Amino acid sequence: MRSVYSKKISLNQQYVIGISIILLAFFTSYFFQDFMGYKVVALILLLAVSLTAVIFSIFPVLVCALLSALILNFFFIPPFYTFKINSAEDLLLFIMYLLIAMINGVLTIKIRQFEDKKRDEEEKEKTIALYNTLLNSLSHELRTPISTIIGSVDTIVINEEKLSKEIIQSLYDEIATAGHRLNRQVENLLNMSRLDAGMLKPTFDWVDVNELIFKVINENTEKPDDPQVFFEANENVDLVLIDGGFLEMILYNLIHNAIRHTPKNSNILVLSNYNDGRLIIDISDNGFGFPKDEINRVFDKFYKISGTATGGTGLGLSIVKGFTEALNGKIILENIQIGGAHFHIEIPAQRSTLEMEENE
Repeated sequence: MRSVYSKKISLNQQYVIGISIILLAFFTSYFFQDFMGYKVVALILLLAVSLTAVIFSIFPVLVCALLSALILNFFFIPPFYTFKINSAEDLLLFIMYLLIAMINGVLTIKIRQFEDKKRDEEEKEKTIALYNTLLNSLSHELRTPISTIIGSVDTIVINEEKLSKEIIQSLYDEIATAGHRLNRQVENLLNMSRLDAGMLKPTFDWVDVNELIFKVINENTEKPDDPQVFFEANENVDLVLIDGGFLEMILYNLIHNAIRHTPKNSNILVLSNYNDGRLIIDISDNGFGFPKDEINRVFDKFYKISGTATGGTGLGLSIVKGFTEALNGKIILENIQIGGAHFHIEIPAQRSTLEMEENE
C-alpha cells in the first residue's frame, strides 16, 4: 500500500496531521496516567511517531519525534511541568526515547521508500513486459495485412495489363480484407487506451439488437470455410435502450474470437433474450474450450492462451469485459462439459414497450 505522502498531501498538512496525532496520543495518556507509568506513556507516544513515519515524509516525522519527547519530559517525567530531569535513570530513559523515536521514524521511512521503489520497479517490469508482448503481437498482426496490401498493389501496378479482371478483383478483395484487419487492430488499441483512461462514456439510444447481431455475424463470416454462426431473432429484444457502439464492439470481439479459435467444422450459437430488466446474450461453440488453469486470465490485457495460433494482440476479450463493465454489466466464461466455451453476458437495459402498447 502506498503512503499517504505519495498521494500529494502538502508538507504543511503533514505537519498539522502529524502533530495532531501526537497530541491525541498525549491527551489519551494524560487522562489515564494514574493507571499507567510514564514508561507505558513512552510506548504510546512511540507508537504515534511510528504511525506518522508510515504515512508522512521525514521532516514532519522528526518534528513529531522531538515533540513527543518534549511532551514525555514535561508532563510525565518527574518533576512534572518542567524540562528538568533529576534522576539519572529518567535522563537515560529520555535520551533513549528520543534516539529510538528518531531512528524508528527514519528507518520506517527508509523501509517504506525501499518498498515503494521495489514496487515501482516491479510495475515498470510488468509494463515493459506488456509492451514487449504488444509489440511482438503487432509485429505479426500488422505486418501481415500491410504486406498483403503492398504485395497486391505492386502486382496490380506492374502486371495490370497481363491480369484478368477476375484476378484484379481478387487482389482488390484481399486489399479490402487486409485493410479491415488493420482497422480492427487499430480500433482495439484505441479502445483499450480509452478504457484505461476512463474516457469512454456510454451514449444510450434505442438499438435493434437482432439487427445488430446479424450485422456483426455478416462482418465476421468472410470465408466460406469459417465456422458456421447460428442466430435466430428474438422478438423480446427488438428495441433496447443501450449504447449500440459498445454492444457492437462486445459482439464483434466475441464472435470474431470464436471464429478465429474454433475448428473450421465447428458451430457457433448466438442467443439473445431480455429478462428482469437485463439484456442477456449467450455465445457458445463446440470447439476445444479453454484450459481450466487459464480460464481466469483470458480477460487480461495482452494475454493469449498457450498453444494457440500466432497472431492477435490478446486485446479482444479484455475489451469485451471493459465495454461490458462500462455498461454496468457482467460477463461470465465457462467451459461446456461436452466441449466448447460459453460466454454469458448480462447488461441492465430498458426495453421498448411500443410493441406491447400496439398489441393492447
